[in-house]
Amino acid sequence: MGAPDGLAAILPPERLLVRPMDLAAYACDASFYTLTPRAVVRPVDTAEIKKLCAWSRAARIPLTFRAAGTSLSGQAVTAGVLVDLSRHWRTLEVLDDGARVRVGPGVIGGQVNARLARHGTKLGPDPASIGACMIGGIVANNSSGMCCGIERNAYRTLESLRFVLPSGTEIETAAPDAEEELAAREPSLARGLLALRERVAGSPSLVALIRRKYSMKNTMGYALNAFLDFDSPLAILWHLLVGSEGTLAFLAEAVFRTVPDLPLKSAGLLVFPSVPAACEAIEPLRASGAAALELMDRASLRSVEGHPGVPDFVPTLSRTAAAILVEYQAAAVEELARQEAAYAAAAPSLPLVAPAGLTRDAAQQARLWAARKGLTATIGAMRPPGTSIIFEDVTFPLPHLAAGVADLQELFATHGYADGIIFGHAKDGNVHFLLSQSFNDDRSIAQYEKFTEDLVTTVVDRYEGALKAEHGTGRNMAPFVEREWGAEAYALMREVKRLVDPDGILNPGVLLSDDPRAHLRNLKSLPRVEEEIDRCIECGFCESRCPSRDLTLTPRQRIVLRRERARLVAAGDEAGARALRDGLDYAMLDTCAADGLCATACPVGIDTGRLVKRLRGARRGPIARSAAAACASALGGIEAVARVALSFPVRWGDLPRGAGGLPRTNGRPAASAVYFPTCLTRVLGSGALPASIVSLGAKAGRPVWIPPDVAGTCCGMPFWSKGLSRAWSIAARRAIARAWRWTDAGRLPLIVDSSPCAFALAASREALDAVNRSRLDALRIEDAVLWAHDTLLPRLAFPRRVRRVAVHPVCSIVKMGLAERLEALARAAADDVVVPLASGCCGFAGDRGFTHPELTRSATRAAAAELADGAPCDRHVSSSLTCEIAMTRATGRSYTSVLALLDDAASAL
Repeated sequence: MGAPDGLAAILPPERLLVRPMDLAAYACDASFYTLTPRAVVRPVDTAEIKKLCAWSRAARIPLTFRAAGTSLSGQAVTAGVLVDLSRHWRTLEVLDDGARVRVGPGVIGGQVNARLARHGTKLGPDPASIGACMIGGIVANNSSGMCCGIERNAYRTLESLRFVLPSGTEIETAAPDAEEELAAREPSLARGLLALRERVAGSPSLVALIRRKYSMKNTMGYALNAFLDFDSPLAILWHLLVGSEGTLAFLAEAVFRTVPDLPLKSAGLLVFPSVPAACEAIEPLRASGAAALELMDRASLRSVEGHPGVPDFVPTLSRTAAAILVEYQAAAVEELARQEAAYAAAAPSLPLVAPAGLTRDAAQQARLWAARKGLTATIGAMRPPGTSIIFEDVTFPLPHLAAGVADLQELFATHGYADGIIFGHAKDGNVHFLLSQSFNDDRSIAQYEKFTEDLVTTVVDRYEGALKAEHGTGRNMAPFVEREWGAEAYALMREVKRLVDPDGILNPGVLLSDDPRAHLRNLKSLPRVEEEIDRCIECGFCESRCPSRDLTLTPRQRIVLRRERARLVAAGDEAGARALRDGLDYAMLDTCAADGLCATACPVGIDTGRLVKRLRGARRGPIARSAAAACASALGGIEAVARVALSFPVRWGDLPRGAGGLPRTNGRPAASAVYFPTCLTRVLGSGALPASIVSLGAKAGRPVWIPPDVAGTCCGMPFWSKGLSRAWSIAARRAIARAWRWTDAGRLPLIVDSSPCAFALAASREALDAVNRSRLDALRIEDAVLWAHDTLLPRLAFPRRVRRVAVHPVCSIVKMGLAERLEALARAAADDVVVPLASGCCGFAGDRGFTHPELTRSATRAAAAELADGAPCDRHVSSSLTCEIAMTRATGRSYTSVLALLDDAASAL
């Protein structure tokens, strides 16, 4: 399939995607809709955007803008041309010491907040997806969240926008002549907007409707409140763009007014006998100053029973019970104390099942919030294979919240959704609900159709609520906009679309639709494929952690493509399946770092890297598997040959010279730990790391012992990463058996000097036999970072500190929860420590940095640029030799082990 005529004249081939693999990868967003685009384009500036708009008008092929693709209502899929903004458009400029921030649509919201954190501010919108969603979606959907209500959503906190209209007109609203420019370049649009404003002002019933609708959370339809809040065409227009879901203009840049990021918090889980009883508590808790009031019905609580932080008595609650997670936030201790006192005064009048106190303990608060935020993960993991997640959000006026929730529960029972759970932002009357739903047959689709009709009747007709509170109208509620707003307001919205996008080139069928059954078309079917894939809900949360996201595919896209292949095979479409393979092995398998960081962001804990390892193994023939097993059995000889080869005076690219001998130690009886120098240290290391570890142990009075037969011992990761299970098993069994002997049956800890190897040993259970599994359970395997932090640091002084150090936390350090300890080691030896906000997996991935260096270049580009823009550092450190090579390549600065830095700075107390 080729590109539609004319697109190749606008964009170079590398930014114009038309292969079946590429189109299928972008056919899904986080919703339950799927549409295959004609092409995917990646423009880099507004000049290209304007050309695309002109092309779209001429070709009569629509454009859909997509940032992170985390939208839950089908806003980011299209059968036209998809404009992918996720790889460019990453402007991020903090203004006025954090009071404002300028951002592009391709910046992840969580990254903005991380940059603002040093200034004590944050974005007003706080959606649960902020770690994955991008600014383009935050503005286009008028995002809000758990604490921001309607006062701090995107509409209320935006200061200015730069946008491109479908006509090609580009406006920077902060420019002093912006109003005049709009009037000059778009006179009919400017006049039309003023005429609509007069029409609204002349209709008391419409004014009252708009005021009422926007007194609560509401993202259904266009932001008609702009006609009441502003009186100039430009101000009206750019506020209409907020929440317009890409149907009116391209949003090129936004300036937000930030809000304080209050550092002090106090939280508690309040349990009530019923949902109505919990809802009765909302007003007094609001009056006490609560920042967050998160309602959870009994089904929600049941799904998180036994989770850390959830009280032990929750399983004993009645079937009607409900809970509210309350949180107070303050800038000063005195203010927090006043809020806690207000809660204590209100608590006796609350219909609580048991007395509930508040906690200031950050760890306990984190556990409570993890249980609340884990609700999506719980139902996602529990849903039957082949079903999608229906994740909806509605608003009930607060006086009707209890009745509305009760009616939702009744709807679940009526329509056969036994697994439905209800939770949400009770302070705002905003309720989320989750259901598992199959779209694989007509009966299931009819079930969803009947449920949706009853939902609309309940929310709109019975309670005059909003069908969409914060997820955006999308495809699934577009047919019901007129039902909610009425004919007069709906006609106004139609006129807005006609004025701004007269040719209808932007995201047709989203937000407004002529098709009353649009919400039942293009539904996503989910064939059963593999265990990891069957659990995936395609939310896209994993993508921000993926080192290949700017090169080939993300974890979500790898899963989408596996599903597409299964669909084609099941349909007997052999030609389609063959076409899908064009470039697939390179994109899916060869350039996946298989680092598992995706699992740390995935709501259901899917490790796509583990799947890729298995698929890599499946494509290996018996000869390759046998050769790998032979190598695993002969690692000692291979190690010796490699060390000798690297010792020759010829240069092997940027590899270190072959390692010399290991330092001598005094034997196990005098040792407090066994030190296992990993194979990379023994082959590629300069010898500095083993010497540093031995030296540090001696200075701290905790000497280590290096076993004399350590040669040939490997954690097995090189084989594991390639899916060579037999070779992995050989290496891992030998390593655990030797570690058992070295450590005197686990009496001494085993210190591992490379973080990936420490992680691999600890995670080697599936490669082991029963005997070595029991040994693994008894061993104390410690990454050298953990050992240095917990055991050595309290026993050392640091008289030779350096000024400034850059730290790269490798992916295994993050997965083991040791990133803070790594940073603490650097802080012990340096006055200032820099951890780039863009730090992530470097993509070296064992040998990927040698075989596919483009992966490492792509994965490290942002962190390297961040370091280059900052003040120079005296040292650069990490905790893995290959990752140090990767970061040295990326930055042009020599990275070494954090243990070497520590040894240089340390002395005995």
